Parts: sequence; structure tokens; C-alpha cells
Amino acid sequence: MEKIVEIGIERLKGSKREPFDFTPDKKTNDLLNDIENYPHVYVLGCLMDRQIKAEKAWAIPKIVFDLLNTYDINELEKIEIEEYQTLFVEKNLHRFNKDMAEVFYKAIQDINSKYNGDASKIWQSEPSSALAVYRFLEFKGCGIKIATMATNLLARIFKIKFSDYYSIDISPDVHIKRVLARMGYVPHDPSSEMVIYKARELNPEYPGIIDLSCWEIGKNWCKPTSPDCSNCIINNYCKRIIQT
Repeated sequence: MEKIVEIGIERLKGSKREPFDFTPDKKTNDLLNDIENYPHVYVLGCLMDRQIKAEKAWAIPKIVFDLLNTYDINELEKIEIEEYQTLFVEKNLHRFNKDMAEVFYKAIQDINSKYNGDASKIWQSEPSSALAVYRFLEFKGCGIKIATMATNLLARIFKIKFSDYYSIDISPDVHIKRVLARMGYVPHDPSSEMVIYKARELNPEYPGIIDLSCWEIGKNWCKPTSPDCSNCIINNYCKRIIQT
């Protein structure tokens, strides 16, 4: 078994759920981690994660709800799309403010109409990974990358059980592409499809299991320039194919 897969499996085995730092702000993190009481905050945070820094995307729901002075999904449903668009534009919350305000608004409508106001029904009762990914894909503006990321985080971070994990792919961002290339699994500057299918080859039962480990390695040690190989957790297992 490849070391990067072993690391992912060991992390998944831990039954204890630990709070995850989505942003530098503790209150925002507390809210995002509270999927029992505010599952819609997590879902909306996932949907905002498009072409901006992740920590900025994750912060958007709390900012909006604080400005509206409510976290109640039923109250949020009553607010018109124009008000959401005004908030996004005035506070410059996203790179695509009007479009993402519509995504935000329609997600709230869908959570109320399809899940009776409880977004946790997306992942309740151990659905198949394919069904969970599909349910995320039903939200406006949600592509396969966000849908698999959202499902993967539920499994890895929140310890949500699924009946299988076959459909949870890796999310090929710049960190993950760089790490897999330097380890020798894919060529320099690989396509997203190459990364996805390599992960499927490495661990067909759960391809996305290596996602978080690769991302953390890329962010903390395997940086674009001056990689800190000596302190990296895969130091003894990496081919160190570094383009100059």
C-alpha cells in the first residue's frame, strides 16, 4: 500500500471528531463545525468555495447571517434575492457577487423545499457516496469538484458514515497536483482528470482519502518554491521530482 494512502486511512480510522479550522476566526469555525444545529451553514460555505481563497468563502455565511441578524433557515427563506445581492455587492463578499448571491439564495430555498429546512438530511441514514455527491450537485452552481469536496469533508472531518466511499474523488487543486507530481504519481502540471484517475487507481474503494493529506503537505511543506522536504511527513517516500 502506498504511504500517502496509509496516512489517509489512519486519519479516517480515528473515531473521535476534532474541530476543523476552516478559517482563522474561531467563531466562524465554531459555527461551521456545528453541523448538528446549523448544517445549512456548512452547505452554504461549500457552495461559496469558487475561485476565491477557501477561508474567505467559508466565512461568507456567517457574515451574511450576522448582517441579517438571523441564522434561522426559515427566516432566511423569506428574504428576497435582491437583498442578498445587495449584501454581497456592498460587502464585496465574493469575486462574482451577484451570481454567488443567487447561488446562496437558491440554496436556502432548496434546503427548505427539499429537506424541510434541515440540510443534514443530505447525509443522514448512511446514503451511498454517489447519492450524497448527487444531492450536492442539485444545488445551483455546484460542480463535481465542490460536490465531492463537500462529501469528502463530511466523511473525513465530521466522521459521517456512508454506505460506501467509491464516488468520493480527490479534489485536484494546485497543492494536490504539485504533491502528486513531485511524488512521481503524475507528470508536472497534470490535468485534473489525470489526478482524479490516479487517486482512483491508488485507492479505488475511497479515492478521496488522500485529499486532505496531499493538501496539507502542499500547504505546509511541499511549497511551490523552497520546499521543506526534511520536515515533510512523506520525506522518506517522495521521489522529489521538483521542476525548476
